[in-house]
Amino acid sequence: MPNNFSNFHLVENPLIKRDITYLRDSETKEYQFRLALRRIAYCLVTEISKTFPLSKREVITPLETTYGYRLKQQIILVPVLRAGLSFVNSFVEMIPEAKVGHIGLRRDEKTLQPIEYYYKTPKNLEISKVIILDPMLATGGSASAACSFLKERGANDITLSCLIAAPEGVKKMEHDHSNVAVYSASLDRELNENGYILPGLGDAGDRTFGTL
Repeated sequence: MPNNFSNFHLVENPLIKRDITYLRDSETKEYQFRLALRRIAYCLVTEISKTFPLSKREVITPLETTYGYRLKQQIILVPVLRAGLSFVNSFVEMIPEAKVGHIGLRRDEKTLQPIEYYYKTPKNLEISKVIILDPMLATGGSASAACSFLKERGANDITLSCLIAAPEGVKKMEHDHSNVAVYSASLDRELNENGYILPGLGDAGDRTFGTL
């Protein structure tokens, strides 16, 4: 599918395409699903990290003094419960100095609108780079709500990382939060009448945690 969105970044390579196929396959077991998702998450965080500002610092090697780098900005990861938890370990392994908050949102099955049931994040949102972890960007309601909650509390540098996205969700993010970059490993075709992504991979939370 062509990407005509200004704030959408499709992260793809042969390994991601292989692993997305594993995730779509209904025969993939929970442990295989988790491993494939974890590998994709490493690719996503690597791509997102290209936007991180750096500051120089002096470092003493065994042979001489030289210069290296450290991250200039505090990174705060905010998984949207529950599926967003599946991204956390990979992101923390790559950014061990990151802090982690949580937003709990559930979707009303009739209205498809997000309902908040939990919110807790670290301090200093206003001077941090905030990365929302939400594997499924379907209608965009939960992701947009998460951005709004964070902005209301001071965040102004927000990125959204997801596994697969529907055009409808990307459009909503562009409309509601045009300054939020969206990174995804796949841009799928559409939503069905129940708001599920097609071709999709089912419910990422259920398939990750074995609660089908």
